[in-house]
Amino acid sequence: MTTAKKAAVKKTAAKKTTTKKTAAGEATATKAPVKKAPTKKAPTKKAPAEQAAAKRPAEAVASAAVLPMGTETAGQAASADMAVSPAIGVLDRERLLSGTHHDPHSVLGAHPVSGGVAVRAFRPYALGVAVIAGDLQVELRHDGQGFFSGLLPLPDVPEYRLEVAYAGTVQHTEDAYRFLPTLGELDLHLIGEGRHEQLWQALGAHPMTHQGVAGTRFAVWAPNARGVRVAGDFNFWDGTAFPMRSLGSTGVWELFVPGIGEGELYKFEITRPDGSRTLRADPLARRTEVPPATSSIVHASHHEWGDGEWVLRRAQRPAHEAPFSVYEVHLPSWRPGLTYRELAERLPAYVKDLGFTHVELMPVAEHPFGGSWGYQVTGFYAPTARLGTPDDFKYLVDRLHQAGIGVLMDWVPAHFPRDEWALAEFDGRPLYEHSDPVRAAHPDWGTLEFDFGRREVRNFLVANALYWCEEFHIDGLRVDAVASMLYLDYSREPGQWTPNQYGGRENLDAVAFLQEMNATVYRRVPGVVTVAEESTAWDGVTRATHHRGPSGFGGLGFGLKWNMGWMHDSLQYMSHEPIHRKYHHDEMTFSMVYAYSENYVLPISHDEVVHGKGSLVSKMPGDWWQQRANLRAYLGFMWSHPGKQLLFMGQEFAQGSEWSEERGPDWWLLDPSYGAAADHRGVLDLVRDLNAAYRATPALWARDVHPDGFQWIVGDAADDNVFAFLRHDAEGAPLLAVSNFSAAVRHDYRLGVPDDVPAWLELVNTDAARYGGSDVVHPDPIKPEPQGWHGRPASIRLTLPPLATVWLRPA
Repeated sequence: MTTAKKAAVKKTAAKKTTTKKTAAGEATATKAPVKKAPTKKAPTKKAPAEQAAAKRPAEAVASAAVLPMGTETAGQAASADMAVSPAIGVLDRERLLSGTHHDPHSVLGAHPVSGGVAVRAFRPYALGVAVIAGDLQVELRHDGQGFFSGLLPLPDVPEYRLEVAYAGTVQHTEDAYRFLPTLGELDLHLIGEGRHEQLWQALGAHPMTHQGVAGTRFAVWAPNARGVRVAGDFNFWDGTAFPMRSLGSTGVWELFVPGIGEGELYKFEITRPDGSRTLRADPLARRTEVPPATSSIVHASHHEWGDGEWVLRRAQRPAHEAPFSVYEVHLPSWRPGLTYRELAERLPAYVKDLGFTHVELMPVAEHPFGGSWGYQVTGFYAPTARLGTPDDFKYLVDRLHQAGIGVLMDWVPAHFPRDEWALAEFDGRPLYEHSDPVRAAHPDWGTLEFDFGRREVRNFLVANALYWCEEFHIDGLRVDAVASMLYLDYSREPGQWTPNQYGGRENLDAVAFLQEMNATVYRRVPGVVTVAEESTAWDGVTRATHHRGPSGFGGLGFGLKWNMGWMHDSLQYMSHEPIHRKYHHDEMTFSMVYAYSENYVLPISHDEVVHGKGSLVSKMPGDWWQQRANLRAYLGFMWSHPGKQLLFMGQEFAQGSEWSEERGPDWWLLDPSYGAAADHRGVLDLVRDLNAAYRATPALWARDVHPDGFQWIVGDAADDNVFAFLRHDAEGAPLLAVSNFSAAVRHDYRLGVPDDVPAWLELVNTDAARYGGSDVVHPDPIKPEPQGWHGRPASIRLTLPPLATVWLRPA
């Protein structure tokens, strides 16, 4: 027994109770003598705890009764002559001590009873507890094991505070168990239905003023728990005295803790069904400690947004009909060591200078292992604390918007890691993961898959998508690993999966979740786009959810889909030496067979420049000059191909080494003191010019998803390694794109063109000297000749530069 506990026992034993005998000879409690709260006295040489005890008169102690609370008979409880003991009954004591009480507010706090108002407090390690209600001060009796009780001689429950004496200190505090629930019936109804679209406003930790008192509401969904308590810095990580109450059948536990505010660390101590305990981070924590620390932090936002004009403007045109050129960024390594606010001073200026319309941030939600790049999330509602606070991240988004740059972020609803302090078997049983261990275990990543068939889990994820869009003004979500969600047999061998109710391999629960998520996001947040990283031929990824396709499924409802087929095919073609490319010509043309089956993004992402794959320029054949020429030609082809563009950081200046999350891009390659800096700056300048021309030319983006926006001029010139096509805007204005992927200069190369364009001007030529090319350019207007060619009434003759792409526009 600790010194503090021994002192408390001695103190209680020394007190005498006042009783009287009834006619039946039973002892009943007398009303405790009371007095006004003592005035301040001159300081003495006694210790603080002794001073606190000395200034409370012994006669003010509430008397004991024979029948403790919870054991009286109905007749005794109703008798006006017999007061009920305020002491907590044995069963309630045991449940509170073991952390298995579902309704601590029913026994703790103040409650009307026969003879007055019973006040009960649970304060382990306290030497004494007194109740102060106005001028009334009553010392509570210590009933042992940290329980204190007393009877106030009042007809109704008053507003009161507690004075708690510990060894060496006295605290004046509100009683957490005198407050009504902070969640209303509507919140609980929506949570129970799995339809609370702003779930983050109900669950988690929220500083607030409740019944006139400042504090923090804690709420968590843990339906299998026998009990839940809050532990944190404010109670020395001992949650014994902070049990939460269960709110009906929703599985939600709640507690308002007065006096607790922003910045406090906390976790939930959960008593599992088997009686064991686990300490868990808050699934809806909006702020976390910096990893590897794992505590949640009470947070309230104070950021004032300055991007109102941007938010209004983004809804004016859907993404698939707008210029959409994306720079993919891994924030921790873009400029290693910079915080969100420091990045806000550099990233918007850099992206704006290069002309990209959007940035895509690799996952920013909190994750324990930096080497996962954020794709194994433990804090779905918290931006990673590695770079700053949630308001710091909002500041970065705000600054990007004010620079005219949209912000997409990678979102990972497919799976989560098994860390024992996070979501895995959160309340002692499978909760967020599927109850079937085979369905729950992700076969590739050692993680757990969400149970998309459980309405509360779907609610957690749908609300999470809305949270980033509404609270952080995110303009789009790139949803990771969609294919792994859609198929029951994904990366599984026969016998390792069970068909759906129709005998198919489609994960019907995941389909329903994705449809609900997309429909909800598009309904609530105008101007936001969702993007699927989906690598299969699933029908209708970007089709509306209410439109059924040939497969019988409604569309998934995404706005855009990554064109993984184009990426693999085109990079495979470019890896061949030019002399061999004629045998692989279809790898560059096949994408047009299915180009309008979905709304596509052409992604050259981080996945293509890691794990031994090399950087983009290193995939190109030939010597250094040829590699750069191939890269420039490829970028020109990519920017003119139907679909939106995405390029990963470092590839915009032909970084030679593959990406490392520890090192980031090789910025030193652009340093003027580096001998080959001009080579890298040439590619950087090309990307800038491509973006500028792209944004200024509606033919390159306005009809991306419409077949009438594209026409082949020549798509079968395999022996020449030449591709030529027209792009059209909504009014029919054309742009002519020609790529020569051979190393030879092709003089007077004839191409059929429309006869209604009097002359063509060169808009972009990737072989220009300023990009590091051989400068085979066309400075003068090119006039068509009346000779028909390629099925066109007119034609032009061009000198095609080696390993280059040329864009021509009407003069």
